[in-house]
Amino acid sequence: MKPDTSFRAFRIHSEGGHRAGIEAITLDDLAPGEVVVKAAYSSVNYKDALAGTGTGKILRRFPMVGGIDVAGHVVASSDARFKEGDAVLCTGSGLSETRDGGYSEYVRLEAKWTIPLPAGLSLREAMVLGTAGFTAGLSLLRMEHNGQSPDQGPVVVTGATGGVGMLAIDILTRAGYEAHAISGKSEHTDFLRHIGAREVFPRDTLANATRPLENARWAGAIDNVGDPALAALTRVIQPYGNIASCGLAGGPGLSTTVMPFIIRGVSLLGIASAGTARGQREQVWERLAGPWKPAHLDAICTRETLLDGLPEVFPAMLAGGSFGRTVVRF
Repeated sequence: MKPDTSFRAFRIHSEGGHRAGIEAITLDDLAPGEVVVKAAYSSVNYKDALAGTGTGKILRRFPMVGGIDVAGHVVASSDARFKEGDAVLCTGSGLSETRDGGYSEYVRLEAKWTIPLPAGLSLREAMVLGTAGFTAGLSLLRMEHNGQSPDQGPVVVTGATGGVGMLAIDILTRAGYEAHAISGKSEHTDFLRHIGAREVFPRDTLANATRPLENARWAGAIDNVGDPALAALTRVIQPYGNIASCGLAGGPGLSTTVMPFIIRGVSLLGIASAGTARGQREQVWERLAGPWKPAHLDAICTRETLLDGLPEVFPAMLAGGSFGRTVVRF
């Protein structure tokens, strides 16, 4: 049954300056939706840290519950597709941006964005993956829809020690690809090899790729960095390879030429995971629960916290001091 009393949530305010913390709310405080879920797990993403600290302008209205991911069990639904007790998940889809998010003991979701937990995943595993894993999976799905295949050669992942990067390496390996990693954190080279990276390169590997076309080195790439790494990648991808652009940790700019696209047929694919259509969402989650399921989720999840621990997690993530995925347990 849906709760008729108050429950705890991490809520963000703007009146009188940024303020965020745990408070008691009721269902009436939440954005409308057809499905009420008792949360079991959520996760912490870079976007959550920006919103939770007020560092980035993520939220479109206030006050709002933070958290762009959630997984749990349905306790009430006005949509016939969901019944009490169903295990479900939701990532992105406006959570902690235009509607209340997953950092709450109870969450109200729109049915159109609520995904039944696929067989092969636990609720906790779904949140170790979360938006990061979904983004990595969507990147590979888009690449394969555009012709990418393992027999073309290795796929390189930039920002490899971030959540998306780690999961991308594991997913690529499970999907039969030879995964390579580029990272500025040499102390984690052994870990990246452990989760599947065949080769690990330092961050400055791409620094000299400045000509319009360089020697082709990789068959494809999943880029979490943006400028200047993304520009360099366009110059070193093999003919008809794909670059999935899914992050901008290094910056939003892109300075390159059209030559890789019109001479080598390289494709640059934009990965907008937050607003992905339901059909593609279901395809990605089916693969993440099945043939692409990462083999090292327990190792990639390096921290578990309760709601009360979120204020300690956010600053470390923004400072670049976090490593691996953080799961929030209710």
